[in-house]
Amino acid sequence: MAANSAAYEAIVRAGPRLNQLQQAHAHLIVTGYGQSRSLLTKLITFACSARAIAYTHLLFLSVPLPDEFLFNSIIKSTSKLRLPLDCVAYYRRMISSNVSPTNYTFTSVIKSCADLSASRIGKGVHCHALVSGFGLDTYVQAAFVTFYSKCGDLRAARKVFDRMPEKSIVAWNSLISGLEQNGLGEEAIRVFNQMRESPDSATFVSVLSACAQTGAIGLGSWVHEYIVREGLDLNVKLGTALINLYSRCGDVGKAREVFEKMKETNVAAWTAMISAYGTHGDGKEAVDLFNKMEEDYGPVPNDVTFVAVLSACAHAGLVEEGRSVYKRMSDSYGLVPKVEHHVCMVDLLGRAGFLDEAYGFIHHLDGIGKATSPALWTAMLGACKMHRNYDLGVEIAKRLIDLEPENPGHHVMLSNIYALRGKTDEVSHVRDGMMRNNLRKQVGYSVIEVENRTYMFSIGDESHQETGEIYRYLETLMSRCKEIGYAPVSEAVMHQVEEEEKEYALRYHSEKLAVAFGLLKTVDVAVTVVKNLRICEDCHSAFKYISVVSNRQIIVRDKLRFHHFQNGSCSCMDYW
Repeated sequence: MAANSAAYEAIVRAGPRLNQLQQAHAHLIVTGYGQSRSLLTKLITFACSARAIAYTHLLFLSVPLPDEFLFNSIIKSTSKLRLPLDCVAYYRRMISSNVSPTNYTFTSVIKSCADLSASRIGKGVHCHALVSGFGLDTYVQAAFVTFYSKCGDLRAARKVFDRMPEKSIVAWNSLISGLEQNGLGEEAIRVFNQMRESPDSATFVSVLSACAQTGAIGLGSWVHEYIVREGLDLNVKLGTALINLYSRCGDVGKAREVFEKMKETNVAAWTAMISAYGTHGDGKEAVDLFNKMEEDYGPVPNDVTFVAVLSACAHAGLVEEGRSVYKRMSDSYGLVPKVEHHVCMVDLLGRAGFLDEAYGFIHHLDGIGKATSPALWTAMLGACKMHRNYDLGVEIAKRLIDLEPENPGHHVMLSNIYALRGKTDEVSHVRDGMMRNNLRKQVGYSVIEVENRTYMFSIGDESHQETGEIYRYLETLMSRCKEIGYAPVSEAVMHQVEEEEKEYALRYHSEKLAVAFGLLKTVDVAVTVVKNLRICEDCHSAFKYISVVSNRQIIVRDKLRFHHFQNGSCSCMDYW
């Protein structure tokens, strides 16, 4: 069919608009072209783009013998428009119609399997691709790397990648992204260092995310310099990745610099910057930026934005601001608060000492069937411990154990509350139960980067080649801290041990070893440590004193937030 025919032009003019497409379809039938496969294929593609799936399917059924081009067109369109179920359905129809697939077929359908995390279906498609002779196709292999990564099967992803005779930039990016998104930031960085292709913007987004995850500020800064030096476009994804990098590596000022230099921003970039201020304890700055976003400077906030603002208010004790933001969420934007927003409100009220109001908030949610999430009770339990309301704390801890009996954290918290009340028999009972059920507390570790190398420490770690020097230096530091008033906060440790053993265990916590190593190996720069769990009470106290005796800034990123220790105080103002 000639491209300039009246029928073809009518379809093109209609574009992806349902009413106009239906008129063009009627025109085809009236003019005698109702069975033209090429025109129907064009019509079907536009109908799919209009997301008129029922109409698309009716059009498809009107084609007597769909060919390879029609099947590939509709499979590609449904995949691109993130209609994965429809994509897989048309792929199955293609097979049953004995129409041979192409590499376009497999790349599209496996993308839809990845979107669905449909491991079983995707593996079947992989077998079909191999049998059909596309096992070594570069684009198909790259799609399977992405698929297995999204399904969390990194062994299979790596196996496909390693067997590729020619590794395209798409394949490298797929593997690096998959590793980072599955929490394997260090492995993602190792793969990046082995990369033989020239990296592109997508590569750097994944690498920066891996650097943010591991605290590898050296490599992250190099990537930023490379972007500037090579004149790469600082697009929204790249800019947001840089904001997250600097925020999670302790430099919120640098994160704001990147934010201000971005020519184009979206809700993700604004949310990342608001979250950066929140995790660094600067709730006022987070709320101010959110207000600026609302005043026609930025995009409309979404659910994630409100989590970031409410969390910032909770960490900074901005109770009234938090209440106002929570109210505006539904009143101004019509958003229905989810579990994450409810948890932030319980945390906000609980931290500020409004335990009765926080407890009442949960009971209100319970009355409407929305208080089933353990995260709500965990936030309430943390507030009870903070404000030493042990009776309520025991009640909530037992409720949490009923909800999640396999979670060791709840048992540890109950044990600690009993210990703080001096109920040693109850402590032993809880810990005996943990041993019987093989429940172990998550192992804590701390990471520090020195001269672009990453070092990891665990409690009492003696694996480092300079262990003796690190321990001697830490002993000296703690002795000097004691001289100016430091005293161990022993309630943070397992409570059965004797006092001398408590102090020994406290002294060699992973974050103390990491800080000592950082101070020992660097001069006149801030020491930044990343910990996988919350910083303990004793280490928090110790670092305030160490910042004085060493005359250095110490930055600790724990599971929830940042702590900037300088001149004997912490940025959290002991509100954590």
